Amino acid sequence: MKKIATILFIALAAAGFKASAQKFAMVDMEYILKNVPAYEMANEQLNQRSLRYQKEVEALGKEAENMYQAYLKDKPFLTDEASKAREQEIVAKEKAATELRYKYFGPEGELTQNRQSLLKPIQDDVYNAIKKVSDERGYQAVFDRASSSDIIYASPRIDISNEVLAKLGYSK
Repeated sequence: MKKIATILFIALAAAGFKASAQKFAMVDMEYILKNVPAYEMANEQLNQRSLRYQKEVEALGKEAENMYQAYLKDKPFLTDEASKAREQEIVAKEKAATELRYKYFGPEGELTQNRQSLLKPIQDDVYNAIKKVSDERGYQAVFDRASSSDIIYASPRIDISNEVLAKLGYSK
């Protein structure tokens, strides 16, 4: 019995020693990306496009609303055929506005594609810089402090954000 307890104790101690030998680090992706000028410029471009797209969609929606208001005023004077024709025009305009919104803001929309083409290369560069720092310093895992709400406290000593910025050529 003592042998089993001793072996179990040694096994647990060895497992604990092995676990404590692992090295972890933290990065703050928001901080890193805020300090990469290309990321800020890309975000600004995306915001401008988004505003432009939103104005186009709103203009088409407003046009449909104006058509509907005019239709309501004219409805008592319209024949059944003219009334149905106007209703179809309004529905077509609303459908066009919905399709335009989807074209710009949908999951495969232009804004999503623009975001992918502008931000992905920057994010890839940041990932590669994090990987290089991790390899150089021997970290087994790097966690993002900005995106994890589960991290209550992390020592600033394990934050490698400034090293990543230095690898990217932006020293802080």
